[in-house]
Amino acid sequence: MRVATTRIGRASGALVLGLGVLIAGLSAPAQAAGPPPGQRIALANACMGCHAVDRKLVGPSFQQVAAKYKDDAQAPAKLAHKVKAGGSGVWGMIPMPAHPKMSDADVRAVVDWVLQGAPSR
Repeated sequence: MRVATTRIGRASGALVLGLGVLIAGLSAPAQAAGPPPGQRIALANACMGCHAVDRKLVGPSFQQVAAKYKDDAQAPAKLAHKVKAGGSGVWGMIPMPAHPKMSDADVRAVVDWVLQGAPSR
């Protein structure tokens, strides 16, 4: 009888431990997935060489861009064009270089991320 009780106790302990690991995994923060796609693409295409999320570098911060275009329904198309074709005069004298080799999907992911305020998650 004692052997059966010990086995049941071990099995119950293993079950509780397994459930604990499962629950911890399900409730783990999304940060394990890494940065949002728009941020990853911006990093891969050297956007961060001229822009920062929260402060002006060579170009405006992504948060400044989001604030400027917040109520503009045409902003996604305007900004996508600026990324692909380049531009100047909106934020100062230094022109933004064109990125014609970026895919439309990548440009849109970056623009959407910027217009959301460039969140890190």
